Amino acid sequence: MNYRIPSPPPSLEELAKRQQNVVTASQLRARGVPGRIVTEHCRRGGPWQRLLPRVYLLQSGEPTPEQRMWAALLYAAQNGREEGRREGAVITGAAALALYGFATVPRLPAVTGVDVLVPRQRRLKDAGEVRIRRTGRELEARSVHGLACAPVARAVADALLEWTAQPAAAAPLRAVLREAVSRPESRCTVRELVAELAECGLADEPRVRAALDELLAAERDFTIAELGRLVSGWPLPAALRSPELRMRGGTYIAVPDLYWPERGVAVEVDSELRCVSEGEAAWVRGGQHRMEYLGIRVVYVSGARLAADPEAVGEELREAYRAGGTDVVELLAI
Repeated sequence: MNYRIPSPPPSLEELAKRQQNVVTASQLRARGVPGRIVTEHCRRGGPWQRLLPRVYLLQSGEPTPEQRMWAALLYAAQNGREEGRREGAVITGAAALALYGFATVPRLPAVTGVDVLVPRQRRLKDAGEVRIRRTGRELEARSVHGLACAPVARAVADALLEWTAQPAAAAPLRAVLREAVSRPESRCTVRELVAELAECGLADEPRVRAALDELLAAERDFTIAELGRLVSGWPLPAALRSPELRMRGGTYIAVPDLYWPERGVAVEVDSELRCVSEGEAAWVRGGQHRMEYLGIRVVYVSGARLAADPEAVGEELREAYRAGGTDVVELLAI
């Protein structure tokens, strides 16, 4: 049997270096620093200063923006644990986006408020520039410059909540959303962004919905173009792109992304992300159901699957084309 010998906690010097000279009262107490010493050191002209309740900066002078972030995080995460910051709290909103390096939000020195996300049951109040935000979901953390930050999608959603409450302070909404999904290091997908904004009730806000629809349309156009390029080499005959299908009498059926009229085969790309509005989504689903009811063979393709395994998608399309639709009605492709 292997026994793991616990490593000793870091010294005050090591801890201060790790946390950019910002420590909590419990961390000082755990290292044998009496409360009276802390009080004396924090008096006017002393070498230390109190930044937030039970959070201290072990130096004089103005704290740096990064030290302010550490203070906010440690204040909200205090739970008696030595390294509890990851379990107890994460920075979110505009402060997190600034730490991520977003070009579309103010730089870190200009961030005047720090939103920190904590579990709903935590009893904490706003303090100084720290605004406490609560969630009933399990906290997720991404390490950014050593600080625990919310994932990009959640940080964007919390930032937009703040900006929509104060329109005068709003950053360019479309630019922020575009940057969130275009930064490779962010690893944020449009799907994750839509889910977070829907969770906080912002997806129905007209400006947000319009911006999300633009992102969805751009992603689908890229995927459809890539699918069309691959189709030509699989080999398959050229398909009609976004035709409007109607019955001969003129009754509307649907607008699939690709359609082979000679075989009655349609392709729908990322159909669940075609639009944000539930009403429009229901309209899209209705078209898909009508195609299937009429015997058109509908193949559903996701951009993620196409990128991960294009050969499997190609085989599925070739098989669908060989089989064709059953009882296919005569349609007009316009």
